[in-house]
Amino acid sequence: MAKLFAIFASQAPIGVILRRGPSGWYHVIRWDVERDAYEHGAWIKGRISEEACDISPDGALLVYFICQYSRSGTSFSEAYTAVSRLPWLKALALWPNADGYGPPWGGGRFHGQRILSLRNSRSKPHPDFLPTGLHIAPSDTSEFAEAREFLLAHATRSREVEDADWCGRDYRNRLLFSRGGRLFQRVDGDDVLLADFEDLTPDPQPAPDWAALPLTPQN
Repeated sequence: MAKLFAIFASQAPIGVILRRGPSGWYHVIRWDVERDAYEHGAWIKGRISEEACDISPDGALLVYFICQYSRSGTSFSEAYTAVSRLPWLKALALWPNADGYGPPWGGGRFHGQRILSLRNSRSKPHPDFLPTGLHIAPSDTSEFAEAREFLLAHATRSREVEDADWCGRDYRNRLLFSRGGRLFQRVDGDDVLLADFEDLTPDPQPAPDWAALPLTPQN
């Protein structure tokens, strides 16, 4: 069964849906929250840590943390943090991480359109994927406190809908949640289906040319 996890931009009506399933696969979907329209993007085989991901305030960029055993022994390492253009996973900046399941953890948070802090503040960028066009903000908290802060920033569940896989509120304060691969809005106690992604099958496609354009502070 598929599962959905969503993150909203803080200054734009844009969200990202991370769809997990079938086993070993993730799919990235850009969500126009204003119109409830969806743009399908990357498919990737690996394990994305949803809570460690974020999107920029304008909804243009995605920072994600993924573990891919197929990368073990490469310069990427088996796990890495990367920044891409939503809804693709074409890395524009990348930080290898030694381990996908223990400290030092990966992932990041945006604090401005192109201002990013890394969950592992000691991460060094890959020489072929330097964070040009990004400002990497230093961390002023301990690794333990930093990890806790990152995990709390995006809730995986809300008590508002106890049987949901994911639950949250958008900029209009709509109560939104997912069960399986289906996305719902709860209105006056009634559940309204917004989108059904349950029956999607992996269909990896190359990222479009615009997704590979180098970052500048303005784009």
